Amino acid sequence: MGHVTMSVTPATASADIGAPSRATAAKRISVLGATGSVGHSTLDLISRNRDKFQVVALTANSNAGQLAELAVRHRAEIAVVADPARYRDLKDGLAGTGIEAAAGPEALVEAATRSADCVMAGISGAAGLKPTLAAVAQGRRVALANKECLVCAGDMFMQAVRTAGAELLPVDSEHAGVFQALAGANAADIERIVITASGGPFRTWTREQLAHATPAQALAHPNWSMGPKISIDSATLMNKGLELIEAYHLFPVEPHQLEVVVHPQSIVHAMVGYRDGSMLAQLANPDMRTPIAASLAWPARMAAPTKRIDLVELGTLTFERPDEARFRALGLARQALQQGGMAPAVLSAANEIAVDAFLTGRLGFLQIAQLVADTLEAAGKRGLLSDAADLSAVVGADAAARDLALNLLRGQTRAARS
Repeated sequence: MGHVTMSVTPATASADIGAPSRATAAKRISVLGATGSVGHSTLDLISRNRDKFQVVALTANSNAGQLAELAVRHRAEIAVVADPARYRDLKDGLAGTGIEAAAGPEALVEAATRSADCVMAGISGAAGLKPTLAAVAQGRRVALANKECLVCAGDMFMQAVRTAGAELLPVDSEHAGVFQALAGANAADIERIVITASGGPFRTWTREQLAHATPAQALAHPNWSMGPKISIDSATLMNKGLELIEAYHLFPVEPHQLEVVVHPQSIVHAMVGYRDGSMLAQLANPDMRTPIAASLAWPARMAAPTKRIDLVELGTLTFERPDEARFRALGLARQALQQGGMAPAVLSAANEIAVDAFLTGRLGFLQIAQLVADTLEAAGKRGLLSDAADLSAVVGADAAARDLALNLLRGQTRAARS
């Protein structure tokens, strides 16, 4: 796997968000995935700083009604729903507002290329690949909240960033923390990067208890308010595995320099260890508006209505090693990172199928990682893990992995019934 030797590209210039009189024009912002948790947090910050930001494009997968409401509230120029069947609903919701309405995959790509100073790439899953790459190709700032761009097509994606001269800023709280703790450091000075995991709702559960975990229990995250898929990924620790893969592509380190530690309080999001023995950490209360604000305002800072840290009130911050015997997904992700090629893409696709099956009652909690492992093994036997030549090959590998996972799932379902 070709390794990206450059760190995340820092912004070379930015309006001083904090200046009361120097800012001459509002930053133009597009939000891909406006109805998701990242989209909502982004728009909340924008609504609190209306003189600093202007909304250009908002997109959603299928929730046309909510998308129309958000577009009107934030005075967007265009709203796009990915599902063409929901176009009429969107059109009706925007009637008389002067806001453009569009639908379908190509319209998503067009929205991503609208003239904007920053594109918040918050579409989850592989569906976010094409629109986010289209935004990157414009050579502007992209605030990346889509894991799959780096997990499924990391080398290709980072090459596109370099070719276009785009500014890529990570939005995941862990990677945003790393980015800030690096502060332009030389790659040779970095010994290790540590990202933290809350441990999720099942941190102290035994394997026997995990075997009987329900979707409702898995969705009850102790610290974060997130969507269903990422909440389950947090419960399995797959989210940390995917974040390791992302970190490898974002930052100038090798896989062995990446670590995960469990930190139940979710106050320390990332740490960077340097060769002189120093370790810099980024701390914040668990609220996505903090890393989103950092990406919107970088290299300046902007006000965010988040709870401030009181270390005395907190009293104690604890850390522990992740238990990969109980939470197999983390080890599977490490293996996929080491293997390279399309292994991370297959891992991600199989995980999406497994998580959906768990949420719909077709798979037990411990079977999520098992289905992912079985899919990786089957994909290897079929020669699906080699490097992809282009985006269409990545999309093809993703589709093939989903088919494999679904076939394996059907086989497990039949076996369970017999």
